[in-house]
Amino acid sequence: MKYRSEIDGLRALAVAPVILFHAGFELFSGGFVGVDVFFVISGYLITTILISEIENRHFSIANFYERRARRILPALFFVMLACLPFAWLWMIPSQMKDFSESLVAVSLFASNILFWRESGYFDAVAEEKPLLHTWSLAVEEQYYLLFPIFLMLAWRFGKDKVFWMLIIMTSMSFLLSELGWRYNATANFYLAPTRAWELFSGSIAAFIVQKRGVEKGNFLSLIGLCLVIVSIITYDQTIPFPSIYTLVPVGGVVLLILYADKDTIAAKILSTRVLVSLGLISYSAYLWHQPLFAFARIKLIDEPSEALMLSLSIISIALAYFSWKFIEKPFRNTSKVNQKSIFLGSITGLIGFISIGYYSVLNNQFDHLRFPGKPMLSEIYSDQDAAWSSKVRTDRNRICEKLGLSQLSEEVCFTNSEKPTLLIIGDSKAMALSSGIFSGYFNIPTVLISAHACPIYPNLTYTPNFETDWDNNCTAISKKIYDINKAIPSIDTVIIANHAVRSDNDISRYFINKKQITNSEAMRTGFGYLIEKMLVEKNKVIFLTDVPKLKNDSIACLYRDDLINSDCNANRNEVFEERQEYYENIKYLSDEFDFRVVDSLDIFCAEEICKSYEDGALLYYDKTHLTPRGADMVLREIFRQ
Repeated sequence: MKYRSEIDGLRALAVAPVILFHAGFELFSGGFVGVDVFFVISGYLITTILISEIENRHFSIANFYERRARRILPALFFVMLACLPFAWLWMIPSQMKDFSESLVAVSLFASNILFWRESGYFDAVAEEKPLLHTWSLAVEEQYYLLFPIFLMLAWRFGKDKVFWMLIIMTSMSFLLSELGWRYNATANFYLAPTRAWELFSGSIAAFIVQKRGVEKGNFLSLIGLCLVIVSIITYDQTIPFPSIYTLVPVGGVVLLILYADKDTIAAKILSTRVLVSLGLISYSAYLWHQPLFAFARIKLIDEPSEALMLSLSIISIALAYFSWKFIEKPFRNTSKVNQKSIFLGSITGLIGFISIGYYSVLNNQFDHLRFPGKPMLSEIYSDQDAAWSSKVRTDRNRICEKLGLSQLSEEVCFTNSEKPTLLIIGDSKAMALSSGIFSGYFNIPTVLISAHACPIYPNLTYTPNFETDWDNNCTAISKKIYDINKAIPSIDTVIIANHAVRSDNDISRYFINKKQITNSEAMRTGFGYLIEKMLVEKNKVIFLTDVPKLKNDSIACLYRDDLINSDCNANRNEVFEERQEYYENIKYLSDEFDFRVVDSLDIFCAEEICKSYEDGALLYYDKTHLTPRGADMVLREIFRQ
């Protein structure tokens, strides 16, 4: 295959924005499209090689996989190995567990599936996962495994028919991604079926170039370059991806592949020495940047400064040059490393990382060694686990199916009695509060109706965020709340526990009679309607204000011996100031309706600093959700009043 320096320049244009995007620089808000650029380039290069080998009758699956192993695995193994000591030294047990699972998933070429499955409401911060970026490698690896076999089998029908098969598969994958972001955004983002059309776009370009060569098109190639750059600068995380929006960078890359002849302006720009040099080490640069950023965020209490992130970006380039020269290049040299050695080394490395990850997940001896004298996660979460015991789930099945909730979501309804007297409603804050009852701290017949990230506004319509999958039934759940209360006459007390309403600076997604309203209006109208209906049924209504948000994860602070540090707690005045509008809305509601407000600030912030632990026990299990011990404190105050 003829070398095209502009392709290496295009790789540089892909990797630099990805690094700067993950570093948090707003100018590169759409830097994530660099991954899509890589997909198209990979599809083009791999298909070009395969077409040439098949037509010349010297295609070999073993040789193809050997080249892919030489290209991908040595540098990947080197980076994974470099991560191990920092994971051992700096990660708390929950982070170590996630990291260990990712070691296994990366080695099985399935990290995209793992991160899809892990992407939930209580998932660890994505930026603190050193191997998160390998999801895109997994998508490419799955393409490498299957596409050559497809091409080899389909070639018997003729080259033209293979081309049209690719057109059909590309169209189907694209349509699937358009449906995917609407119904399951996380799966749409991570999984290969909805990403395949980007790789296939490169494959289609390869067929066209193979037939007629690279054409000289100054205008079209410049348009392609502009499309890529504009998407990097103007896109942000509110745009669903992949989707029709992804056509912009993907189409731009295809135009460059087809029309950026070496004499075009676009090709000359991309072929500059700086871009080509960065493009040559782009794979290693991509591998290094995320671990550097993740471990910096894990180690530091505060968010790393822009200066530090810029320094780490530069360091990732330096490390990339090192691993390109001393790892990538030698292993690609067949005279230095033969086929037998590359396959044996690949299998050994894969088995080794799988073993390390598997042992770490199943055997917590690593945590005992790393944190002698500290409680293990299983001990910390024992009460939490008890809250969702088999008895609670069994009782839930009897009453929740009767209420018509079981078909909406498995995690919406829980109860410990068929005749509950207490109804707790809200989002994940309600679920955390109920753990104080379901774990045995209180013996009160209770039914919990909650949904993660779901505002309980029965009279409003809620448009879910494409990035979250759990809130698609939010409106349906909310509308059932009043019917549920009527259906269970034994209920005499209702506790409302919800996340503090977001600022109106954020995009509101609430509607009443198809008219969009602000977050503040939604809180007043939605909770006002809910409270009024509950009072009509002669319930006692208690509104629990949202618990103060800690500055850092409480479990992380426990393992780092920082629980008494102010950076591991919250400041009462700061919390109140941040939530001023929220408290104004609560005051408005309390003036309108006869219900009791229990302020969590009075429970946790008797002094200026809000506590996150008491008598050696954690009150939170992250920054914002209560442990059963913390829920016990709140419930005691509620029932005292």
